[in-house]
Amino acid sequence: MRNLICLAAIIICGCINAQTKIQGTISSDKITFDNVEVTLNKSFKTKTDSDGNYLFDNVTNGSHEITVAFEGFQTQKKKFLVKDTTKIVLNFELIPEKQKKNELDEVVITGTLKPVSRLESAVPVEVFKPTFFKKNPTANIFEALQNVNGVRPQLNCNVCNTGDIHINGLEGPYTLVLIDGMPIVSGLSTVYGLSGIPNSLLERIEVVKGPASSLYGSEAVGGLINIITKNPKNAPAFSVDGFSTGWGEANLDLGAKVNLGNTASVLTGVNYFNYSNPIDNNDDNFTDVTLQDRISVFQKWNFNRTSKKLFSLAGRYFYEDRWGGEMQWRKKYRGGSEVYGESIYTSRYEILGAYELPVKEKMLFSFSYTDHDQNSVYGNIPYLAKQKIGFGQLTWDKKLKNHDFLLGTAIRYQLYDDNTTATVQKDENWIPSLFAQDEIHLSEKHNLLLGARYDYNKNHGNIFTPRLAYKWKVNENSIFRFNTGTGFRIVNLFTEEHAALTGSRDVIVQEDLEPERSYNVNINFLKKFYFENGSFISWESSAWYTYFTNSIIPDYDTNPDQIIYKNLDGFAVTQGISTNIDMVFNNGLKFILGATYMDVNKTEKGVKTRQILTERFTGTWSVSYKFPNFPFEIDYTGNIYGPMRLPHLGQNDPRKKYSPIWSIQNIQFTFNKLKNCEVYFGIKNLLNWTPNKGNPFIIAGADDPFDEDVQSGELSFDPGYVYGPNQGIRSFIGVRYTLK
Repeated sequence: MRNLICLAAIIICGCINAQTKIQGTISSDKITFDNVEVTLNKSFKTKTDSDGNYLFDNVTNGSHEITVAFEGFQTQKKKFLVKDTTKIVLNFELIPEKQKKNELDEVVITGTLKPVSRLESAVPVEVFKPTFFKKNPTANIFEALQNVNGVRPQLNCNVCNTGDIHINGLEGPYTLVLIDGMPIVSGLSTVYGLSGIPNSLLERIEVVKGPASSLYGSEAVGGLINIITKNPKNAPAFSVDGFSTGWGEANLDLGAKVNLGNTASVLTGVNYFNYSNPIDNNDDNFTDVTLQDRISVFQKWNFNRTSKKLFSLAGRYFYEDRWGGEMQWRKKYRGGSEVYGESIYTSRYEILGAYELPVKEKMLFSFSYTDHDQNSVYGNIPYLAKQKIGFGQLTWDKKLKNHDFLLGTAIRYQLYDDNTTATVQKDENWIPSLFAQDEIHLSEKHNLLLGARYDYNKNHGNIFTPRLAYKWKVNENSIFRFNTGTGFRIVNLFTEEHAALTGSRDVIVQEDLEPERSYNVNINFLKKFYFENGSFISWESSAWYTYFTNSIIPDYDTNPDQIIYKNLDGFAVTQGISTNIDMVFNNGLKFILGATYMDVNKTEKGVKTRQILTERFTGTWSVSYKFPNFPFEIDYTGNIYGPMRLPHLGQNDPRKKYSPIWSIQNIQFTFNKLKNCEVYFGIKNLLNWTPNKGNPFIIAGADDPFDEDVQSGELSFDPGYVYGPNQGIRSFIGVRYTLK
């Protein structure tokens, strides 16, 4: 009997020693919740406290399962094993229930000019939110887009580092950039106005790949990027995001919201960026990165109308002083022939607004006005340009039975003037437009969208651009889309082609440049996979084909001392396929993977040539992991680009004719233990890749930029051999604070 008692005591003591505490925190997007029901082994229940914490005491050794259920969020389960431990921490990141049902069911407006569920849109629209761009913090939207599959920021000059955005292999002028749906980033600002849009005001970015000319006009041939700013009503009361890099770059984003009683909500954003540390790591006596000092101030008002209809006004002022050139350049040398430098002063303001008419029908009037003043010199060549663009648009959204109509009219005023011989007189033009769109709901699973746009341009007459889109909802998790349409674009040479202003090549315009015209076909398929443990996978693939009957492509090959512009005597083709895969696992691991293969070429007189500065393939990735038991996150982002043909100067040029396969990779660590505050740090360009690797030099004639002593057979000054950033490996550290 005594032995049995001793044995029982030993067993009881062993059980007591094996009992464990299970605890954790329940949150969603860094917000904790109280009263969340947590169940252990379907029998023992508890609820989270005011800080979102839960606790189970005296859990015995063995296998267990915890279930978390909270209204509005999907139920999550985790299995775990208790063995010789006193405490186990299991945190849960809740996912909204609507996200489970439709992970990609955001409301988008870019594809059809009206708010619609992304899954219900007949036009494929990709959506990127601020959390995506925070994985690799940048100082402007231009750089932030480097991790979007099929979208590539392209630098066009080694000296002043200006650039544009390529979509699916088409150059920057084919990409229309919108702010809140208004086409205010065009012409001069396509090259010089993409930086300085405050990231603190970013709600999301919507990307449409392929022509959208039937809705947005002549510039949306290759695709469009719609930068949508926050609604002041939903914005945080105050936010600040500042970071600095090992190269001496400093960036600060500020955002603040004020409610003016019941009258209006006002959101103000300020972005300041400064880089004033000349660096020449490739030893050519030229700055590797342009020196910049810029400020951008944005303010948006949302007025509260008794009718609940929309009325918003916004404005932005942007000023930038940038220069690049020989290391000894100072402002006293600006415009002279003593020391080479490229100095650009940009002053720009924008006004935009939207007003829903006080009528029974759903009618919206949108308007914008921009004034862009550029004072620049390229060596001893001044380029002084002014551009004014006014835009007004009225749309009527009407549903009749199975038809969803959108009718609209728009008028665009544009004034452009510069000091080049191409603009002897001011180019002033009014372009009126009419457009119509009908989305026909053929059945529960089949939609057909028909659209057309008519523009009148005094220089080019009548312009007609139709479109057709078809969507087949195979099932709840599979969607097939087909889009086709035409493109029309009017070239403004000196505002779009930076190479026409810098370097020593002569610009030859052989004839009057006609508008570019194209035809496009795009096929898209989306498939979603949901798993019982809360994991999610989305797979989306697209194939496209664009045929240009006329395209203005700069000819760098015929004469190394010239850039020749003329109408295409033949045709050009852009075709390719792309795939995106998003994976979200309930253990805190997330993957975003993308790959694109493309072929961009032109055929003249039966000879097919590949277009310059167009890569064969691109790949992008983002791998994120949030530690379950520690307030720490890791983001590993990067891209890889296949070979592209470069602007070569002929047989005397020792530089490579094709770029190598190259990659920019970054890593970021985020610590978020402090309330409302994040500290992040990391390394950019981990591989320390720069385009001078494997080349004897990058800038031709860097020792004689004014071509004063060029001998026969020697290369003239040319900074246009550029396909990637000259900035090598560098560290960064920053702080984000958000007051809800």
